[in-house]
This record gives sequence, C-alpha cells and structure tokens, in this order.
Amino acid sequence: MSGRRSLLAGAATLTAMGAAQAAWEPARAIQLIVGFAPGGGADLAARAAGEASTPFFPSPLVVVNRPGAGGAIAAQAVAGMAPDGLNLLVGGGSESTSLPAFRDVPYDPKHSFRAVIRLTRQPLMIVVKRGGRFTDIRQVVEAAKRDPGAIPHASSGIGSIYHAVFVLLQQAAGVEFLHIPFTGGAPSLAAIMSNTVELAVLAPEEMAGLAGAGEVVPIAVASEARLAAFPGVPTLKECGWNVVVENMKGLMAPAGLSDEAYASLHDRFQRGMRTPAWNTFLTRTGALDGYLDGPGFQQAMDNLLDALKLAVRR
Repeated sequence: MSGRRSLLAGAATLTAMGAAQAAWEPARAIQLIVGFAPGGGADLAARAAGEASTPFFPSPLVVVNRPGAGGAIAAQAVAGMAPDGLNLLVGGGSESTSLPAFRDVPYDPKHSFRAVIRLTRQPLMIVVKRGGRFTDIRQVVEAAKRDPGAIPHASSGIGSIYHAVFVLLQQAAGVEFLHIPFTGGAPSLAAIMSNTVELAVLAPEEMAGLAGAGEVVPIAVASEARLAAFPGVPTLKECGWNVVVENMKGLMAPAGLSDEAYASLHDRFQRGMRTPAWNTFLTRTGALDGYLDGPGFQQAMDNLLDALKLAVRR
C-alpha cells in the first residue's frame, strides 16, 4: 500500500508539473494593434487596457497604430500573423462590424480571428462646433431636406462604424449628407474645430475634453437610451429615427490561437479590467464597461454585422 501511495503521489506531481509547463506565457512583448490614429477611441481603449493589465504580464504591452481604410489595414495585417498570442487586434468596431457590410474586405470578420475579450461599449454621439448654425439634430435633418448633399460630416473612414451612423440616419430620415472621411476620431474632431465639416460622430472619450470646455456640443446619441454623462442629449430613436449603433472595443488574435494562450490572455486582461486604473478610464471618458468573454464578443460582433448588412442592402 505504501508503494502504491508513493506511485500515486509521484504521478500527481508529474501531472501538476506538466500542467504548469503547459501554461502559456508570452515569449516577448505583446503588440496591441490599433487600426486608427492616435487619440481616437480605439487608441485610448488600447492604452488604458495596456496600462491596467501590464502588472499581470511578464512582458510589456505595446500599442501600435496602423491607421487607414476604416481599420481594415490593421485587421488584414493581424489576420495574416502567426496565432502565437503576441499580436492582438484592437477590434470590434468598423473593421469587424460595419466595413464588411459596405464592401468586400481581405479577411473574414467571422472566421479570420479568435476573439479574446470585449473591453468596452462605446456610445456614438453626433457633435457640432459651438457657435455653428446647428444646435439640434432636428435642425440638421430639416436643413439636409432643403439642401441635399450640402452638409459636410466627418467619419473615421468609408464604411467605418462612425460612417454607418450617418448612412443609417440618411436612410431613416430620407436625407443626404456630404461625407468627408478621415483616419480616426481625433482627425475628425480637428476637422470640426477647423470648420472643415459641420458634423462628426465621436465617442464620448474623444470629445469629452472639448465638450466640457464648451467648444463642441453633442446633439444626439445613437444608443438605445440617453447617457448618464449627457442626460440632456436625445437619442436618435427618440427623435423619430430608429438608428441604434454602438461601437465595441476588444482584443482579437489571429485564428488558430491555442486554448492555453486564449485562457491566459483573457484572464490577465480581465484582471486588468478590475483595477482602479481601468475604472478611472471609464469614469474619465464615459466609455461603458463592455466585458464579454471571447465567444460572447464574437457573437455580438456577428449580430451587429448581420444587422448592418441587411440595412445596407435595403
């Protein structure tokens, strides 16, 4: 019996050692690849997640910006990388849920990636510059009816989810705007401030500073309900147009990521989402905690993509 107990104890030890050796660890710095310019919503979420989660990783988390084509350039690059867990796309927005509804993309948004974790839900707000001719979204729509295609608006690229808000509003209200695409939220905000455009769609964190200073004014939000941080700003839906679109931000690896790497990445970033640093980011920017695990995140992206494809076809 004593010998048998020794054998069982030895087997248990070997099993534990094997499990420990099988646990995934990053071999070098992990890149969080953002498909938009620095200062935009995706960039801010990536940097906040990196800062909050760094204590739980043995190697650095580095944000890399590869802007262009509504996020498709970064998505295509990550889709073609090795599924080693060392390169993660900050996805869930345009490149995942709206751009493929408008045109063909060189990756499959439903199968080219393995979703790891959803970080945020980002309300999308239509804003104007203080002192401009518009102070209300209904004024904008009435002016667009009188003069189709004359009101310029910014977005973060053709087919981006920011662009999708205006496309859906045009369809719902029966109007036409003039679309001027940029490479992210920060350039769109600069275009508003320079009077290059009269309207832009931005996430709260992208315009919170200038809104607090009274330089830009949010006139509508494309969420289901009004935002606690902006209680006086109506939803497009309550104004009579059934347009509900929220941006999502999360982390996605190339398809083929191992279960061990997925579990390690998910758990470490989830721990980061429980830190005071992450809560400070949410409070400061107005972004909403959007936690979902990988499968839940992928399903949410698929649902929005399918809905936008149907709307674009109509």
